[in-house]
Amino acid sequence: MSALATRLQKLRAEAGQVASAATGADPQRGNAASSTSPPSPRRPGPTPGATAIATQRLISPELRRVLQRHAQLKGGPVTLSSSDREVPGVEIAPGLRYTEAFADWLEPPAIIDASFARMEPVRHDRLLHFDTETTGLAGGTGTRAFMIGAADWVDDRFRIRQLTITTMAAEAAMLRTFAEWLGADTVLVSYNGKCYDAPLLATRYRLARLPNPLAGLGHLDLLHPVRRHWKHQWPNCRLATAERQLLGVVREDDLPGSEAPAAWLTYLRGGSARNLRRVAAHNVQDLKSLAGVLLRMAAMNAPAADSRARVRASGDNPGQSPG
Repeated sequence: MSALATRLQKLRAEAGQVASAATGADPQRGNAASSTSPPSPRRPGPTPGATAIATQRLISPELRRVLQRHAQLKGGPVTLSSSDREVPGVEIAPGLRYTEAFADWLEPPAIIDASFARMEPVRHDRLLHFDTETTGLAGGTGTRAFMIGAADWVDDRFRIRQLTITTMAAEAAMLRTFAEWLGADTVLVSYNGKCYDAPLLATRYRLARLPNPLAGLGHLDLLHPVRRHWKHQWPNCRLATAERQLLGVVREDDLPGSEAPAAWLTYLRGGSARNLRRVAAHNVQDLKSLAGVLLRMAAMNAPAADSRARVRASGDNPGQSPG
């Protein structure tokens, strides 16, 4: 008999003795005493709940820890097996996949009027649209990003880049790579990124003991101006609603963001990569919609900006008509 089996047998015997002590039974007397002595009046025994509480009080902390550990080992994580393990992109570091694609998606003006978001005008080549896919929606130190998507305009074409980790150990490499995409004059574009994506990444950089490259950068969060304009007209102000109302985008076979954590964890346990690929497609559409909503709101604001400019010009030259 192995040492572990012997120890478990001993622990079970100790647990039985503790339970006997809690119920008032005498294991040494056995049944013989009961057969030679006259039956005594039955006394009400302890209830199962009281027995359990008494047993818990008598078990030593060390024994309790061993029993709990044994229960955890018996019910260990379920491992899956799938032949569909293909994750898009090239591996640029152990466990880190990188994808890059260009799309003919809209035509941005050289200077984007960002006054709708209460910001100064910004050149379109300074914008970096970003979105994360994470292991949970609540945030906190236990939540990490397993995919970071970022998009910008390069030579008037929309470049979409994604970083996906396929192992826990690849997170630091992903954070370092994403930091290389940011410059001192970068202006971030997100949807609720000020409250969720940016703080989550800041936490991950801190836990990885890396400087936070997002600190101090301009950040245009589209959720807030969308709410100001349409919160009383639309059923909600989620990105899917904004892209449908403003861009006419209707997603088909889209994996909801709430299912992204399960898709990644399933892959980590050896399951299929199919839903992980669907998460990547969802992330790409999020990035395209960020750019589309941004340009639509900037264009809506342009006539008002032109009108204000004409009023200012008229005030500077009171003797001239605005033409």
